[in-house]
Amino acid sequence: MADDALISTIHKLVEEEHEIRAGDQPDPERLAHIEVTLDQCWDLLRQRRARRDNQQPDTSDVRPEGVVEGYQQ
Repeated sequence: MADDALISTIHKLVEEEHEIRAGDQPDPERLAHIEVTLDQCWDLLRQRRARRDNQQPDTSDVRPEGVVEGYQQ
């Protein structure tokens, strides 16, 4: 997935998250899934940008939930 497509996916997920949170009965399971997916997308985008900035080949891949959810904020 190209960076533009990844950014588009991020925007769509954020919109969906906002719609769910604004609803009368938010779906906690769907929200949790969206949050994890957003973390994975942002992580992948950051990996790609870091590799590009350091003139390294793009061997980036989506990291598992346990990895991205374990990051310190």
